[in-house]
Amino acid sequence: MKLNTNIDYQAIAEQLQRIETTSDRERLTKLSLDYYHFSPVLQEQLADKRGDIAVFPTTEDEVLQIAQVCVQNRIPLTVRGAGTGNYGQCIPLQGGMILDTGKMNQIISLKPGIACVQPGVKMAAFDKQARKIGWELRMAPSTYRSASIGGFIGGGSVGMGSINYGQISDRGNLQRVRLVTMEEQPRVIELQGDEVQNVLHAYGTTGIITELEIPLAPAYPWQEAIVVFADFMTAAKFGQALSDSNGIVKKLVSIHANPIPRYFTALQSYIPEGKHGALLMISAYDFAAFEDLVKEYQGEITYSQPGSAIKGNSLLEFTWNHTTLHARSCDRNLTYLQTFYFTLERLEKLYQQYQQEEGGDEIMIHLEFLRAGDKAIPAGLQLIRYSTAARLKEIIAEHESQGAFIANPHVYTIEDGGNKQIDPQKVAFKQKVDPNGLLNPGKMRGYQ
Repeated sequence: MKLNTNIDYQAIAEQLQRIETTSDRERLTKLSLDYYHFSPVLQEQLADKRGDIAVFPTTEDEVLQIAQVCVQNRIPLTVRGAGTGNYGQCIPLQGGMILDTGKMNQIISLKPGIACVQPGVKMAAFDKQARKIGWELRMAPSTYRSASIGGFIGGGSVGMGSINYGQISDRGNLQRVRLVTMEEQPRVIELQGDEVQNVLHAYGTTGIITELEIPLAPAYPWQEAIVVFADFMTAAKFGQALSDSNGIVKKLVSIHANPIPRYFTALQSYIPEGKHGALLMISAYDFAAFEDLVKEYQGEITYSQPGSAIKGNSLLEFTWNHTTLHARSCDRNLTYLQTFYFTLERLEKLYQQYQQEEGGDEIMIHLEFLRAGDKAIPAGLQLIRYSTAARLKEIIAEHESQGAFIANPHVYTIEDGGNKQIDPQKVAFKQKVDPNGLLNPGKMRGYQ
């Protein structure tokens, strides 16, 4: 890795004079950070990291020019989407240049079943256009209103719609990608098929995305609903049954153990104290069948509203990691974990274990159901009452010893936050397209 630590950024700005740049410290602070503060561990490690200059390209040619300047001067380059990530994906560990993709926001083509977009296209804005022809994004995070498509591809993994389409890295969820390399002579290359795995959830370490081709899902008239239950495991079993009901089309199955709903100020009138809540998106066409399933599990529908009629926050904005956001707005000592339980039996064992501990609120279960292979599984974004980093490690070890898988949100490297293994294919690809290690240095452990 060959980085230049003695750079005249004023001279760099002059080289890029036809492209918008900024060295304003206040703007750079905002552009250097994301929601890393959800983790007290990352808060300590990343709070002082800042870029030295930010650039705002609008075209692929401008990205090529920026890449050439960075290579010539050995400047580290960190690509940023909308900055809605939680693991420090877009935080520059070694300063340098931040490339903000926000102005690369054109929908290049939109056809039934497929679209081609620039990376800075906002997800909600895209769906507004796609629904005009009866289609929508396959999946989106809870930051849907502000997140960019390129940012989700590069730094996200799951979200609303994952109950049908799994993870963004599942084969077929990204069709094609164009990217600019950081070779001595930067160039544009295209990846298709399995080759796109080289950029998925790579934190921008393996090229600068300039264009994406994404498959779409049929747009249904979604009905949002809240169902409450007296018993948590009954709520969890209902979530599994709904997820397994192939005849009921759904987009979101999110289960929240008491006392988590107390953190949802806007929803408290729909989830009585002491109850456990399910936040759901169901096709309006299938709502009668859904109501029968609710009765079967002794649930009560306390809220039901067509998605198209909602003027304020969608239920999506109380699920996935927005649950953590709402909880932390009430109690800054809370953080979270990301856990694949895989089975209800494993979930129940861990739930009972932590419920019996003193206080019973060190771990509060929040489930999101998603498709993994040929089945729907319960995954958790549990709220954790943080005490020490050592205790957090103990909780992770306890879960893993019982067969659960933790995607650790308290680390900033791709591997340690994922499957704990170095991906030799991604490392080899990075060595090819970024031989000087200039792209988001420090985030791919296999390249160190």
